[in-house]
Amino acid sequence: MELRGKQKQYLKKEAHHMNPLFQVGKGGLNDEMIYQIGEALERRELLKIALLQNTDAETEDVAAVIEEKLKATVVQKIGRTLVLFRPSSKEKNQRYSVTVNKI
Repeated sequence: MELRGKQKQYLKKEAHHMNPLFQVGKGGLNDEMIYQIGEALERRELLKIALLQNTDAETEDVAAVIEEKLKATVVQKIGRTLVLFRPSSKEKNQRYSVTVNKI
């Protein structure tokens, strides 16, 4: 999903006070973690991922893998933190996507 500037701005504002839900450590990004991130995106739509200092993974590489495998949008990259968004397929979980579509 391609987001426009105002949509990204709204999502950044909503994610500002969130704590990272996942941390990528020295084990890197594996299939199990990608699956769990996908499940969390289905329930939450918007979340943060932090890359710890002991990881060899680069922020851009992690973002590319997540975008490719989960069809999620990286809204923002701040240092070693990623903000991800993917609209939920379940109507009861569509907390942010309804507002994003109106913008």
